[in-house]
Amino acid sequence: MSQHGKRKLNRPFRTPTASKKFGVFVRNKKTGRVQIVRFGSKRLSIKKNIPSRQRSFMKRFAPILAKAKRSGKQLNLQPVFWAVKSWRKGFNI
Repeated sequence: MSQHGKRKLNRPFRTPTASKKFGVFVRNKKTGRVQIVRFGSKRLSIKKNIPSRQRSFMKRFAPILAKAKRSGKQLNLQPVFWAVKSWRKGFNI
């Protein structure tokens, strides 16, 4: 069993050494393999508790998420899906 097989799926975590701030292990439905999806800029703090920042982020990412949905690819394999999900209330990392 590979190292990815031992991980909990769909549970975001902080990536201390990778190029992105967060990562999540996701199963690819097409191939059956577990993949890692990395998202979030390491240099920025998100401050999602500030309502104006949250609105601004959602407006900025809405067209990107819509394009991802139209692409026909598995949505949870795309970083934009996890970025938007991480800004929602009740989402803890």
